[in-house]
Amino acid sequence: MNFSRLSILLCALAAGWGAAHARVVDFKTVSAKPAFEGRVFGTAGTYERIDAVASFAVDPKSPQLAHIVDIGRAPVNAAGLVEFSTQVTVLRAADPAKRSTTLLYEVPNRGRSHAMVMLNLGAVSNIPSKAAEAGDGFLMQRGTTVVWSGWQSDIGRALIHMQLPVIDSVRGTTREQFIFDKPGATGVGELTYPASDLDPARAVLTVRARDADTPRVLQGAFRYTAPNRIEITRPANMDAGAIYEFVYPAQGAVPAGLAFAATRDLVSFLRGNPGHALASPLSGIQHTLGLGISQSGRFVRDFIYEGFNADEGGRRVFDGAMPHIAGSRKTYVNYRFAQPSRYSRQHEDHDFPGDQFPFTYAQTRDPVSGNSGSLLEACRATATCPRIVHVDSSTEFYQARAYLLSTTPDGKPVAMPPDVRLYFVAGAPHFNRWGAAPEAVPVCARPSNPLNPSPVLRALYVALEDWVATGKAPPPSRFPSLADKTLVKLEQLQPARIAGSATQPAYNQLQVMDTTVQPPLRGKTYPAYVPATDADGNDLGGVRLPFVQAPLATFTGWNPRAPGYGAGDLCNVYGGYAALPRQATPGDSRTPLAVRYPEGAKSYVEQVDAAVSRLVRQGFMLEGDRALVVERARVEAAAAFAAP
Repeated sequence: MNFSRLSILLCALAAGWGAAHARVVDFKTVSAKPAFEGRVFGTAGTYERIDAVASFAVDPKSPQLAHIVDIGRAPVNAAGLVEFSTQVTVLRAADPAKRSTTLLYEVPNRGRSHAMVMLNLGAVSNIPSKAAEAGDGFLMQRGTTVVWSGWQSDIGRALIHMQLPVIDSVRGTTREQFIFDKPGATGVGELTYPASDLDPARAVLTVRARDADTPRVLQGAFRYTAPNRIEITRPANMDAGAIYEFVYPAQGAVPAGLAFAATRDLVSFLRGNPGHALASPLSGIQHTLGLGISQSGRFVRDFIYEGFNADEGGRRVFDGAMPHIAGSRKTYVNYRFAQPSRYSRQHEDHDFPGDQFPFTYAQTRDPVSGNSGSLLEACRATATCPRIVHVDSSTEFYQARAYLLSTTPDGKPVAMPPDVRLYFVAGAPHFNRWGAAPEAVPVCARPSNPLNPSPVLRALYVALEDWVATGKAPPPSRFPSLADKTLVKLEQLQPARIAGSATQPAYNQLQVMDTTVQPPLRGKTYPAYVPATDADGNDLGGVRLPFVQAPLATFTGWNPRAPGYGAGDLCNVYGGYAALPRQATPGDSRTPLAVRYPEGAKSYVEQVDAAVSRLVRQGFMLEGDRALVVERARVEAAAAFAAP
């Protein structure tokens, strides 16, 4: 947090949190009906679904909103308040006596739910309605009230979204990036904001093969087909993974940072905090948890950093927070011409905002930028910090510099505050559904990593809920560390030899960025640290899934891009997969299956079951998920040990 923002916050505290303007001014129910086609979830029974629209009115002069970009330019009503609204969906047990006292608010990921995949083991990322979309009903079996609301105004109206006022007076320069990842002579680029001037001379289009290359200006290679769309003539000498960057004059800015205020005020309202224009439609809520996965995990971190876990009356919004697969990043939300769906990767969108200091929850000084701070600085000042369970996968170390959560750039350990836990699910990719299989991805050199961390996530979710409700502490943090040599410099990594080569992965290098200009100016570079690996190439230093403790393959959080698509760069957030050899194989350094599992499938399933027992004892898996994992092991074994 910079000094001016903290000063504003302290002034607001001294003033008793400012004017008592209502925040949620209307909550209109659009529909209320049985959920999941009447499916019964154990003792919790059936569920009901409420779809609504929440309306807000905020004072643009409020000290708590002073750092929202362009809030002072937004149109106001007759009372001088900025109005906006968001869609809301609530799922709760139909019988009030069977409802948990916990409200779980999941920040939607681009208008969708990932909790239904990662916690409920569902097959699709939808805000659920049909019986099958509840997966195995993990959250529903617990009687949990689950809430979603829109926070993005730049996504399709078929997805859960929010409505923000457009600021017609704002004009400025913004930037888009396009990577087509398929052959073709032309490509269509959709613009987040409409161009304010359709003269091609006012815009610049460049191309480069890789982010580190010098961009080359393409004269006369694009045309506007609409104010928010361009057609690009692609050079014949660039492959399908080429990076096209378009800098142009734009209009249609919105105060996108109000996404934080909308989330704050809705949850404050639903949990029954005072200060709103009407009473909450929910009752019996005693504890609130905020969950974010990937993009929405970055939102949760930014929400806390920006000071929004204190509502207008200074009361806590979320009692507990669970950012998953966010790494050390925040979001591209509270900016002029914000693009919340973008995030930095090694090949794609590398220098878009949202990944600068502070990185972690402890107070630190950054020797690279020279800044000091903490993600919790604002909530510490208001005594409203949530208890935090932060979980990352292997991909976050390569694409999201996750080491910066626990280690300073100059190699010093960072001790977490007592209300924060860090966990690393070793070997897991960024995102996957339960039961996935390795798949060929045309853009990637290796098959995709099929691992899913849901059994660990479910145990950690229960641990967070217990921590908030009863004070029972979750397991100690388990994260790669220089102290035990489970974290190493990238150049010290020793990958396993597979098919005659030991591939050294690329890395999403972080630099200090000046984002006040387009494109941003790049400054000093941070060092790169990643998890050490075992002899099979599987990561060390975290919670190892049973399928990593008893492996059938090398599971990586990274995957190189394939020839013709920017070969060698990181392939988005796909992990990689390389099956272990059955017998000793020249050019492969890994222990073969015949040696590792002398009785074939029987040995493998026994080792997986033993790994489950260890994780249950340590608090990283629920005993109730043993059968789920062991059955999955039997399926994997049937394929791995089948006669060739």
